[in-house]
Amino acid sequence: MSSTAPSLSSKPLISLTEPLTPRACNIIRDALNSSFSQSEDAHNPAETHAAVLVPFCNVDGKPGILLEVRGKLRTHSGEVSFPGGKVDETDESTLAAALRETQEEVGIHPAQVDILGRFGPPEKSLGGMRVWPYVGFVHPTSNFDRNGQSADEDSPLPSLPLTSLSLSPKEVAHAFHLPLSALVSPPRLHSYLFRGARPYYAVSVADIVTGPGAVHTGGGDDVEVRWVDDPLQRDEIGGGREGRLEVWGLTGWYLCSLMRILRLYE
Repeated sequence: MSSTAPSLSSKPLISLTEPLTPRACNIIRDALNSSFSQSEDAHNPAETHAAVLVPFCNVDGKPGILLEVRGKLRTHSGEVSFPGGKVDETDESTLAAALRETQEEVGIHPAQVDILGRFGPPEKSLGGMRVWPYVGFVHPTSNFDRNGQSADEDSPLPSLPLTSLSLSPKEVAHAFHLPLSALVSPPRLHSYLFRGARPYYAVSVADIVTGPGAVHTGGGDDVEVRWVDDPLQRDEIGGGREGRLEVWGLTGWYLCSLMRILRLYE
């Protein structure tokens, strides 16, 4: 299903090709603060909650976002998602849950993540969980300047080696870096309706997952990437439409919403 999607912007708030810098991270932080209340809302105890992290990072000097392809033993295996999962009783907050799940799934320690904010409103997953999306920048180590007072705000932040990730074999089949430039590449974009009502862009990523910007459970480069193509072409079921592997469904909606905030889309 398609409709009129958001148009591409000529004035994004951050560079799509130059590495992210402390200044760029502060711009993202300010945009999130302006777009959505950063205070934790009172949760409805009748609902089940989950949280995800949208992990910005530089890889080989290119700005982008880290995503994963779900493993075989996980719900909706073969689908693209952000790191994250259900909030446990031991989690102090939805943010704590997002960070814990990120560490469990891809091996990124919470101390490596500079949290930039949250956006919303939090939507429900197909399974009925209320999903809270957080945004952070992932550093390769934990000894970064948490006060944002770098000597040079325009110096590129260090790149994250994808080989440093430790994927959970049960939960994650592949992890990949989606360059920001790919989010404005017309051949990758497909216009869908989220929950049959709100237009957004899904992003085709199969070539990225099979390319050098990805790592795989079990290691090695000669890995076959598989996903399910729903024969009924139902919304949010399978890896994408028409045999494509896409960032779509709730993950695609959140990604598109964030790109609207950062003015990649209008």
